[in-house]
Amino acid sequence: MVYTNSQGSCVDHMVRRFRIVLINRPKSVGVGIIVLLTMLFYTATNTPVVPSSTSTRIDVSVPSIPKPPIANKGLARSNGGGNIYDDRFDAVTRDERYKSVGMKGATLWFTGFSGSGKSTIGKELEKVLIKEYRKHAYRLDGDNLRFGLNNDLGFSKEDRTENVRRVGEVAKLFAASGVIVVASLISPYRASRDQVRKIHEEVGLQFIEVFVDVPIDAAAKRDPKGLYKKAKEGKLKGFTGIDAPYEAPLNPEIRLPSHQMTLEEEVRVLVQFLASRGILTATENTPTWYPALIPPDGGMHWEPPSFSVYTEAQAMLFPQVLLNDIDLQWVQCIGEGWAAPLKGFMREGVLLQSLHFNSMLTDPFNLTGNIDFAEQPTNFDDYSTKLQMGTRVDMSIPIVLPINAATKRIMGKSKKITLIAPNGKAVAVLTNPEVYDYRKEEIVGRLFGGMDPDHPYIKVIMNSGNYLVGGEVELLERIRYNDGLDKYRLTPKELRERFVESGTDAVYAFQTRNPTHAGHAYLMQDAGRQLKAMGYKKPLLWLTPLGGWTKDDDMPLDVRIHQHQIIIEEGMLPADTVMAIWPSPMLYAGPTEVQWHCKSRRNVGARFFITGRDPAGIKRSKNKNQITVGGDFYDGNHGRYVLQTSPGLGEMKILSFAKVYYDKTDNRMKPPDKSRKGDFLSISGSTMRALAKKGAPPCPDEISANWEETKPCIPNGFMVEKGWQLMIKYYQDPKNTKWIGYSRMMSDPLVGEGSFKQEGVFGKPSWSLFFKSSEGAIISPWHDISLYPADSSAAGKSVNMVVEIPMGRMEKLEVNKETKNNPIKQDVKKNKPRYYKYGVPFFNYGMLPQTWENPNKSDAEGHKGDGDPLDVMEIGSKQLPTGSIVRVKVLGVYALIDQGEVDYKIIVVNEDDDLAKKLRTPDDIDGEITHRLVDWLKMYKTAEGKGLNELTSDLMEGPSQAMKVIKETHDYWKKGRESSLI
Repeated sequence: MVYTNSQGSCVDHMVRRFRIVLINRPKSVGVGIIVLLTMLFYTATNTPVVPSSTSTRIDVSVPSIPKPPIANKGLARSNGGGNIYDDRFDAVTRDERYKSVGMKGATLWFTGFSGSGKSTIGKELEKVLIKEYRKHAYRLDGDNLRFGLNNDLGFSKEDRTENVRRVGEVAKLFAASGVIVVASLISPYRASRDQVRKIHEEVGLQFIEVFVDVPIDAAAKRDPKGLYKKAKEGKLKGFTGIDAPYEAPLNPEIRLPSHQMTLEEEVRVLVQFLASRGILTATENTPTWYPALIPPDGGMHWEPPSFSVYTEAQAMLFPQVLLNDIDLQWVQCIGEGWAAPLKGFMREGVLLQSLHFNSMLTDPFNLTGNIDFAEQPTNFDDYSTKLQMGTRVDMSIPIVLPINAATKRIMGKSKKITLIAPNGKAVAVLTNPEVYDYRKEEIVGRLFGGMDPDHPYIKVIMNSGNYLVGGEVELLERIRYNDGLDKYRLTPKELRERFVESGTDAVYAFQTRNPTHAGHAYLMQDAGRQLKAMGYKKPLLWLTPLGGWTKDDDMPLDVRIHQHQIIIEEGMLPADTVMAIWPSPMLYAGPTEVQWHCKSRRNVGARFFITGRDPAGIKRSKNKNQITVGGDFYDGNHGRYVLQTSPGLGEMKILSFAKVYYDKTDNRMKPPDKSRKGDFLSISGSTMRALAKKGAPPCPDEISANWEETKPCIPNGFMVEKGWQLMIKYYQDPKNTKWIGYSRMMSDPLVGEGSFKQEGVFGKPSWSLFFKSSEGAIISPWHDISLYPADSSAAGKSVNMVVEIPMGRMEKLEVNKETKNNPIKQDVKKNKPRYYKYGVPFFNYGMLPQTWENPNKSDAEGHKGDGDPLDVMEIGSKQLPTGSIVRVKVLGVYALIDQGEVDYKIIVVNEDDDLAKKLRTPDDIDGEITHRLVDWLKMYKTAEGKGLNELTSDLMEGPSQAMKVIKETHDYWKKGRESSLI
């Protein structure tokens, strides 16, 4: 973008500069200058400057030349002590100018014999730079300039020198304005060319000498203008190479033997050199990975800080906000730079831009003074239009952090909050939080373009808290999930390093959330072939399986990763394929979401993105509370089309493929041949799943004609054998809890001192913690641990508590009534581990041994017991490990009504805690704590989409009533044991 005041200043300065250069020149020269200035002004104001992709690439290496610094120098000369001085850079610095147009200015000076191809190459280069790269470029051709600017000059040595001097001065002004000058002149004298180089370099402009090195005989043979013939016949005097000298460059930046190269190859060399010098980008220091990798949307690469200055212990002093699995995956996307330039969860203003424009405004070079606009609190009273001159970058999906009213209250007015992973680990600090209403229906309508109550991600949104909190995020340390797959999780920085080390000249990315079969392999292999046909020498495939949250019936992450690894090892994909997990959750938002998929890969540097039919699509549910029931949520062609035409692609290209079919004649997947339709089979994902579920064997070499009706086998070549066996293993046992559905942070249990036996994997339904006696025998924590300490009794206020869930941990652990010896296990729902989702527990949770809330007995209101031991909430200041047997002081009790059953919650404090001396009754407890207890008990299930719980009273009853409940349930337990009910 070029601003009006800058344009005006640029032209004024050029006029003044020409006055300096051409003082005492003939008037006719001045006319030519005005024409040139008009052309320059028209070019500067009408040429698009938005970066775009191109199929032209470099396949010839060029020596690296040190880059001259971007200077802001003016020539320290005047008109011999007069009153005219060079003041071109007063209004706008060169760095600001270059950043405003998204590139740097430079002069490519083509020199060589007449007929060597200088003008032809220059024309093609100018066209490629303008049309494909969207860069300002202007050609100054020697012949054309002699009709205007230099029409008073002949071909004597003096006039040739003056011709070069004038063009050099004009080229310097163009380059200073941010234009790539393509100057094509024979310029036979080395000294005059060196002088042009000097006037560029002394003001910090790049001068690139391009020697079009064609032997005189080859040039004469071409003779496109018939000049050699005239010169040899003596009809044309002073012709370079015939009767006038040509001094070839000694050390040109580029040498082009054009008689041995195609025009495409020549342009490729030139573009590569411009890219290597950083001329095609606006950044002052060109990244080492450019041009092999492309710059991100917006042009400015943002590398997130390594980690926060806070330690985990320091961060735990801030108010804590609990993340669910999806929130944690967004934290990773933000903190590692996948969502750049977004540096945190969206503030309301950024969210509105994303919803309405699928993009956000940014000012990476601070041209408008709004470099941190997205990080500022939303101000709906600021209607400044200055920011509209910034850069709009793709941001098609809302990246937001929902919170509930309780968390909002806990945050208060704190300037920093700590983000807590589902396993209780502090992972990041969010600064300057901005809390605002979660307008769920608006977001659903804008993001999905429709409504389906049973759409999996829409359900996530609707079950979330009613507020959003925005703010910038800094990771405390690298996010690791400890699930055995972390070696496949590479950050954008690590990926760029891997790509550069490989020597690639183009990266093409392919995303998966399904097993890879021959159809997918065809897309990836054919994409590589296409890139080589474009001239790329070493294209690199980046296979990026989605690692975030997915719906329940999608293939688990670990199965996909291992299957992908098999097909790479078996040669179905290139051996140098880089496979790395992409951390984003899946939204199933069709055309809107696929733009995010593409943008985040561009942020890493991928030049190409492969897409097939219906990317990010999903079927509608059978829920009748919607206008359309069943069928595809999105048209299968819309995602590809929208992606091809979306903003923010820049230099990235989309490789779009239609559906491919299995060819029975050669056992390969390919586009169908309409002339022999009978030879092709359609093998859908549902067909593959059905075949794997029944363990279908490989087909014989000749596939039966009725295969599509019977489907007795899997066609040869559809998937490598080891990969197919893994599919069978999964689809025949999809409910097995050993599978890793998506990235979920795993950790070791916090187990107390004592004698225990652990079985299974923590975080999975298989995990169990068995209690052992001092003799080593397995005992029951429910039945074999005494309710009362040895020196206490029912008359006192001390009891033994068995800790199940430590303070600050979200795993819902409980003594299991059904399993022999009642180990502590993780609670499950539909065979999946359950976690607290409402907030970070500020208490230690557990049970009282030798108690039983008898389901056969009713209270005064007719509520029966829930059949469990008494629940305990310990409100001390220390985290108590799972399995600990802790002597606690009873403070009070709440009676919770859950589905018509009474579920007592005994409130206690650890007798070894400093607070124990201060706390005796509910009146001694801090009012904020009792408020949070009531809120938690009523609301904690709402985070799972359930209704509110009911308390018989919001006021905690005292220790006397609590001890009465404890004694009563202890008596029920004794009778239950005597009658073998428990």
